[in-house]
Amino acid sequence: MNFRTLFLMAVLVASITCSQAQVKLDARLFKNNGEAKVTRENQLVEITWPTGNAQFGKVQFDLSSAAPLFRRISLGTKTESVTVSEGLDPVFLLSIGRRDLVSQNGWNIFFDKVPLKPFKMFPVVLKKDSISVESTGSRTVVRIGKLTADHFTGVLEVTFYNGSPLINIAAVMSTQADATAIVYDAGLVSKVQKWEQLSWINTEDSLMSSAVKYTDSAHNLAVKYRSIAVQGKTGSIAVFPAPHQYFYPLDEAFNLRFIWSGKNYRNSVPEYGIGIRQELQGDQRYVPWFNAPPGTQQRLNFFCLLSRKDNADALNAVKKFTNADRYAAIPGFKTMSSHFHNEFIMKVVLANQPVPDKPEFVEVFKRMGVDIVHLGEFHYTAHPQGPDSLRLNELKALFEQCRRLSGSDFLLLPGEEPNEFFGGHWLQIFPKPVYWVMSRSSSQPFVEQKPGFGKVYHVGDKTEMLKLLQEEQGLAWTAHARTKGSVNTPDAYAHEDFFKSDRFMGAAWKAMPADLSQPRLGKRVLDLMDDMNNWGEKKTVIAEADLFSITRQNEMYAHMNVNYMMLDRLPKYDNGWKALLKTMQQGKFFSTTGEVLIHELKVNGKLSGESVLLNTAGTADVRLKLSWTFPLNFIELISGDGKKVYREKIDLRYTKAYGTEQFKFQSRLKGRKWMRIEVWDAAVNGAFSQTFYLK
Repeated sequence: MNFRTLFLMAVLVASITCSQAQVKLDARLFKNNGEAKVTRENQLVEITWPTGNAQFGKVQFDLSSAAPLFRRISLGTKTESVTVSEGLDPVFLLSIGRRDLVSQNGWNIFFDKVPLKPFKMFPVVLKKDSISVESTGSRTVVRIGKLTADHFTGVLEVTFYNGSPLINIAAVMSTQADATAIVYDAGLVSKVQKWEQLSWINTEDSLMSSAVKYTDSAHNLAVKYRSIAVQGKTGSIAVFPAPHQYFYPLDEAFNLRFIWSGKNYRNSVPEYGIGIRQELQGDQRYVPWFNAPPGTQQRLNFFCLLSRKDNADALNAVKKFTNADRYAAIPGFKTMSSHFHNEFIMKVVLANQPVPDKPEFVEVFKRMGVDIVHLGEFHYTAHPQGPDSLRLNELKALFEQCRRLSGSDFLLLPGEEPNEFFGGHWLQIFPKPVYWVMSRSSSQPFVEQKPGFGKVYHVGDKTEMLKLLQEEQGLAWTAHARTKGSVNTPDAYAHEDFFKSDRFMGAAWKAMPADLSQPRLGKRVLDLMDDMNNWGEKKTVIAEADLFSITRQNEMYAHMNVNYMMLDRLPKYDNGWKALLKTMQQGKFFSTTGEVLIHELKVNGKLSGESVLLNTAGTADVRLKLSWTFPLNFIELISGDGKKVYREKIDLRYTKAYGTEQFKFQSRLKGRKWMRIEVWDAAVNGAFSQTFYLK
């Protein structure tokens, strides 16, 4: 070997060494006196954090350009830890399409079919040229390098939560391109082939396992609890998405095989891996994907949960974050979910099909802990305008089945999405079975007695519709406000008598549209709630699911939400459910995705929906009791003066997983006319109250 060759080799080695040495650790925002610790040795940066029960997690980041990012992930005591996994890289695939911002209400559009327009998928590429560590409450956030995927750029964020073996891995990316819609797949790939067994829970709620074969091509799995786990000799790691945020709105809650495992996933990930995924064609109806407005920080993220034991232990720990996909009971409350187009009457009962003693959809709701279900039957399947011979028998069949399927622990309520008279789409509920037809000829009376049915109403216009609601003490509200078939409502009829009536409750909330940059879900209707309050109308907002089929195989929990109604006991069907409607109309409830619960909320001793006299200094004393699963992010007190909306945020990033806390704080509300509360967690699950009216 000559001198010139030796010299060039020395220059090359020096160049590589210099390049790698430029990756400096920025720890200026890290609190050295906190519970977490950070150390560095050459190209290795190690984070140690308490995971609860005198255990500690350790993650070694390898900043060498050719090495896997996660050199070693371990779990154990201060003196003894075991390797849970090693030699791993995070992987993200970003699919980029076009958003229709013209045909409907801009970014609020649902009726979009993104995958039917040109789109392209890009691997997200990480350049490990920087690293910083920041302490944020009880969390440690590590930011690494530069991410690129077509016209998206960003940074990799890895968040560790004190008190839990929970990790969030996020590609935080933005674009300057307008009218962009996205979806993403993500996960972990193994570079050292030390995984031995895969496990998941199938849709029948049974644990399934198989040996890891690194030669297996990638395949997609339909699972329950949206998670998959993999274990080596001394530990397990589970991968799962945010339980609601990851699922953009669809009409159907089909289980679209949201988990993948194997090598060469989508012909874009050569190594063997596991992860979360989206079916790009969705339910093949309207498929809007996620909004990605210019300049917004889109969090393409997933969670990992570590276990020193095995896959079963890791998966059971994941289930706890959603209470095993069940809404927890709270004394003094009953759970209610609304807006389901299951069409059991038209597709089964009146279609000469066998009528099951225990229909699957009822069993699904019961297993989820839903006490009250409000249906939206006859959605373009029946005869709402008559003739009477068909319409009245359809209603009779609905009432009979709701009565049969209700009991001491479950109440199934008839309801429809009439979409007549008022404009846009809306739902209704009466406190008892009411026979009514959505048409009236000039020769027909508004109300009459009919043999076999009793009192029957014929409604011909919005004035008569309001009269029916008033006479029978029913309620109506805007379904999917400001989107779908209600794109201009309730704004377009906010001046109408029926809207101003106390029989028009307000609107319904759902996480639609989806935007991964938002710290909350369902901003569309939360903003509407504030607008209605500033209009001076006392309206309430109920959470709605707006789903069609309900089956055990479906991914129901991800697309569901629930209302906790202030009811001591469940109404009996035969006695009517007037108490429920009173609770709805008076705002005596809160709505939630299920992980954040509001056990108590009082403002100067008053409940939501009530008028509150402010203290002499214009302040109000807020008493709030919360429980949660994922660590919380913030409480926000929203108020208004009739023109502007004001926000007061209380940082809760000091909280840890699985907590209960009684909060007491005072807020300055002089000059304000109303206020309400929202609470959101680290996985963008949340809960919101109804409005308090200030004097």
